[in-house]
Amino acid sequence: MENQLRLILASASEARLRTLRNAGLRPEVVVSGVDEASEAAGGVAELTARLAQLKASAVDARIDHGSTPTLVIGCDSLLEIDGVGHGKPGTPPEAVRRWQQIRGRAATLHTGHHVILHSGTTVATRTAVASTLVHFAEITDAEIEAYVATTEPLDVAGGFTIDGLGGPYITKIEGDHHNVVGISLPLLRAMLNELGIWWPNLWH
Repeated sequence: MENQLRLILASASEARLRTLRNAGLRPEVVVSGVDEASEAAGGVAELTARLAQLKASAVDARIDHGSTPTLVIGCDSLLEIDGVGHGKPGTPPEAVRRWQQIRGRAATLHTGHHVILHSGTTVATRTAVASTLVHFAEITDAEIEAYVATTEPLDVAGGFTIDGLGGPYITKIEGDHHNVVGISLPLLRAMLNELGIWWPNLWH
């Protein structure tokens, strides 16, 4: 594929955008507006895949593709605890409850990925999920309260970050650490390879 490719991230996540930029990509950002609470699926991983597909499709339907090949990337993340998927806590009390539930334990962060490639009259898609096991420190109630007071965990999937103030409370991960931030670069590269996109062509 030619290296002229319009790259669009269908997400408002600053962490996803930062991850892609740090990897040498320069995507446009178009927020999907999809209501994440409106969907249901058979399992947590399946739900993230469905939400990623909805986000990418919503943005894809709104943009003018023109003559330049266009790639839309949609992602959605949920933290699975005891078989239940958890997104953004939203409020301090919920964030406190979340941390009281996960401290000293391990939980799986799933991120669904859906890409849509428009090239001429051809449209191709790929969907995949990356899952990373995250081990949380046995932190005190006071530490939880202090962390929640920063407001950082309120608007991130699972109520924690690994690349921010929450980093010291993550003792180990099993899997791709980029996935915990919100987008798996190795998985995305593999998906794009299937579509004939050579990753180095995306570097700026």
